Amino acid sequence: MGISPIQIGIILLIVVLIFGTKKLKNIGGDLGEAVRGFKKGIKDEDTPDTLEEKPDVTVEKVTKKTKTKNSEKS
Repeated sequence: MGISPIQIGIILLIVVLIFGTKKLKNIGGDLGEAVRGFKKGIKDEDTPDTLEEKPDVTVEKVTKKTKTKNSEKS
């Protein structure tokens, strides 16, 4: 009582006739881009966790002033 391969073929033929091959190609491409974007988003979410574990480092600029003696001869 399952779907036979002939029934699947008839359904695919009807879908191709309704939408056309160009439209189906565009839908497949859009679906592929969405899956790649989703995978990239999941991958990018994992990397900030490792960056948050590193301690924050602050750099302070320290200047040293020295006094010099000017000996003037008169």
